[in-house]
Amino acid sequence: MKLLLIGIGGFIGAVLRYLVSGWAHQLFGEQFPYGTLAVNVLGSFILGLFLYLGEYRLMIAPQYRQLAAIGILGAFTTFSTFSYETLALLQESLFRQAVLNVALNFGLGLLAVWGGMIAAKSI
Repeated sequence: MKLLLIGIGGFIGAVLRYLVSGWAHQLFGEQFPYGTLAVNVLGSFILGLFLYLGEYRLMIAPQYRQLAAIGILGAFTTFSTFSYETLALLQESLFRQAVLNVALNFGLGLLAVWGGMIAAKSI
């Protein structure tokens, strides 16, 4: 049952990733990997919010935390895509954009998890 829930969550997360990433590219353009940045930051915020709420406020059952955190958010966030896009920027000698991509994804990702936890504490 646990694997089925994670698989269902993975399907949902992958579809959401496709939609959000496409939306970000339409909104901001494709000259920078904005889609990956958007899903990584948004996914980090939601993970911080959900895990804090699930553990301290709502007492969400472990199988549903796994569905959301491992399944949905695991498929939604895109570290492998981030790594590939950063390498592609480096291979194209776009060093400034590669460093910016790393800094924004890690920095905003950490801030988003923290922000999610702060938001959860206020609920």
